[in-house]
Amino acid sequence: MRFDTKVVRATVEPDPTTGAIVPPIYQTATYVLPEIGKNRGYDYTRSSNPTRAQLESMLAALEGTKYAVTYASGMSAVDAVMKMFRPGDHIISSDDVYGGVSRLFNRILSHYGMEFTYVDSSNPNNVAEAIRPNTKLIWLETPTNPLLKVTDLEAIAKIAKEHKIICGVDSTFATPALLRPAEFGIDIVMHSTTKYISGHNQIIGGAVLTSDEEIHKQLRFVQKAIGAVPSPFDCWLIIGGLRTLALRMERHSQNAMKVATFLEQHPKVSRVSYPGLPSHPGHQVAKRQMSAFSGMISFELKGGIPAGVALLNNVKLCALAESLGSVETMITHPATMTHAEVPKDERLARGLTDGLCRLSVGIEDVQDIIEDLENALEKI
Repeated sequence: MRFDTKVVRATVEPDPTTGAIVPPIYQTATYVLPEIGKNRGYDYTRSSNPTRAQLESMLAALEGTKYAVTYASGMSAVDAVMKMFRPGDHIISSDDVYGGVSRLFNRILSHYGMEFTYVDSSNPNNVAEAIRPNTKLIWLETPTNPLLKVTDLEAIAKIAKEHKIICGVDSTFATPALLRPAEFGIDIVMHSTTKYISGHNQIIGGAVLTSDEEIHKQLRFVQKAIGAVPSPFDCWLIIGGLRTLALRMERHSQNAMKVATFLEQHPKVSRVSYPGLPSHPGHQVAKRQMSAFSGMISFELKGGIPAGVALLNNVKLCALAESLGSVETMITHPATMTHAEVPKDERLARGLTDGLCRLSVGIEDVQDIIEDLENALEKI
C-alpha cells in the first residue's frame, strides 16, 4: 500500500456494529468489566481508549514504526521521552531547537541533574565531538524551528549506534508524508500533532513513535502514570485531519517553494531560509532524505525590528499567530513574539535576528499569499 493510500485507509475499517465508514468516538472515562480480573482490552481511558488506539495505529503505519504513543501536547510527548533518563545523564540537542524544548531542558530538567549540550547538528562532526561517557540521548530537529536547519539523519544515526546512544528526532515540520526518520536508523520520532498532522488549528497534541519494544514500554508507562493523554474527541479530530495529510503537505510544499522564491528576489529581504531553495546550506541533504520541503520559511528583513513589526502589522491574509502547520497561512516575528523573553545577546547568538520572520505557508491560492506579502512589504 503506497503512502497516499495509507493516509486514507491504513488501519481504518468500517465500524463492525453499524458499518459507519468514519471511526466512532469512544467518549467515555471508564468501561464496565464483564467480571473481576477480566476486561475487553480497556478499563480506564487514562490507560487506554479505542479512539486513541485507532489514532496510534494509524500514526505507526504512516511512520513505518511498530508503536506509537500519543500525548496531550507536543511538549508532554517530549517530556515523556526525557523521563526515560536519570540525574547525571547527558543529552546532546540541536542548537536551534523549539523554544519550549529548550525551556524544558534549561529551566526544569537541569534542576534534576540532567546535563544538556547544544550543537549545530547540521554538521555531524559537532554531534560526534560533543559525546561524553554519560551521553544517553541525541535530540534533533530537522528542519529546525525557526531557522530551518537540516540534519543528515543517516550520518547522525550511525554516530549514535557506534556509541550505543539513543537518537530522537522531532519531525513535526516534515511529517511522515515527507520524511520518515526511522528509515534512516532513528530510534524515536516525535511529532506535535497540533501542527501538520491534524492541520486545522483545532487541537493540541503530541505523539512519540518507535520500533524499540523497551522504549515503547517506558513511554506507555509514562503515559499511564502521568496521564497527559489526548481526549477521545481530540484523537478523533486528528484522525480526520490525518486522512488529508498527503494532499495538504503537497500543497503546502508547492506554495512554500513559490513564496520562498518570491521572497528571495525581494529587495527588502536580506536572506531566505527554505530547504527547497538551492541557496539553502542543507538543500542537498534535504533533497536526499525528504520527498518535498514542507511549508515553513524563515526570512530576514532589512531594517530589523521596525521592519518586522511593520510587515506583521500590515499583512491581511497571513494571520499573525504563533502556531504553524495549519491550512491557514500564519506569520510570526520571533524577536517580539516567540522569543521576546530571550536575552538579546543569546537570541542573536542563535541566529534569531531582529529582522527574522517565520512564515507557515498555508494551502490558499499562492498568488493571494504572495500579493499579501508584497503589499505589506511595500509599507515597510
